[in-house]
Amino acid sequence: MIDDLDILPANFRHEKEFLKRNNLNNWESIRNLNDLQISHFLQNKSLCTESRFKKIRAIALFIIELKISPHQAYLLLHAGISSIKALSRLDPHSLKQKIERLERIMGAKTQSNVNQKLLKDWIKRSKDLN
Repeated sequence: MIDDLDILPANFRHEKEFLKRNNLNNWESIRNLNDLQISHFLQNKSLCTESRFKKIRAIALFIIELKISPHQAYLLLHAGISSIKALSRLDPHSLKQKIERLERIMGAKTQSNVNQKLLKDWIKRSKDLN
């Protein structure tokens, strides 16, 4: 079985190590972290950053609340969607444009097969949660 946090890239290594060491090694436990807990983490581990912890929490929220894969959640985050509320404000066309822009910047197609129907579903679920 692949560890939930293995999707995270190398630049999250300090946060990933910290979370695992503190038995926060699944998306459910990470989703439940609040800002105060994240601030407390920073006092204990200087190489971790608040920004990266919040990004990991956003990925966890997408995975748990929208019931999407970790790769899809990571795609949303890096396409500039940082919250379920932000996703709920988009239409499928603008979301597709954001993902295509990310692909152009990266110089490669993403491995997620995102289509109009899937994007509509993500947006609908995000609106249902708000």
